[in-house]
Order: sequence, then C-alpha cells, then structure tokens
Amino acid sequence: QVQVVESGGGLVQPGGSLRLSCAASGSIFSIRDMGWYRQAPGKQRELVASITSDGGTNYADFVKGRFVISRDNAKNTVYLKMNSLKPEDTAVYYCNAEVTTMQRRGYICNYWGQGTQVIVSS
Repeated sequence: QVQVVESGGGLVQPGGSLRLSCAASGSIFSIRDMGWYRQAPGKQRELVASITSDGGTNYADFVKGRFVISRDNAKNTVYLKMNSLKPEDTAVYYCNAEVTTMQRRGYICNYWGQGTQVIVSS
C-alpha cells in the first residue's frame, strides 16, 4: 500500500515563511501529478498548487507570487515553500499524489496525506 505523509506545518507570524514537505512511500510504480490543497474551518477544500511529473506547475491566484511548489522525483517528495504568509492562509494543508502501484500497473489512484496545520497569526 501507499503512504503519504506531510510535515512542516506550524505557527508563523504574518509575513513569515514555512516549507511544507510531503513524502510518498510504499509499493509505488510511478507518481503522476502531485498537489497541495487546503481547507479552513467552515470552508471547502481548495487547490493551492500542483506539479506534474515533468515539473510543470499550476498555482491558485491567491498564492501566485508567494508560494513555490517543487518536487524531488527520486525521493517521491513534493514541497511547498510559502512566503509572505497572511492570516487568511491559515488552514489545514493536504498533500495529494496520483499513484500507480506495483500491484496494479496501469491504474492511477489518488492518495491523500493526513494534513498539516498552518496557523498565521501574530
């Protein structure tokens, strides 16, 4: 089976920075797109940024110019560098990976991490 684990969340002051990491492990054959989503209390989950296996990126308008998504394919890891953080960035951030397993090659399944809390407050 596949495990997806996020890390790097925490409390930061407005204007500060954090780097989130998400590592996928297990019986992985390949990983296609990876992405970061967030969900604030009382709000719907929304896409923050995504990245293809070849490094193509897509950002939500509200983080463009502040956040940078990257990945290390050798480590099956995706990162989200968050700069100039605002209080409205406060949310639980979830990692998603589109994974083909060794056991079911040719099929792609979405795997989600448990989420990591980001709080931006003074």
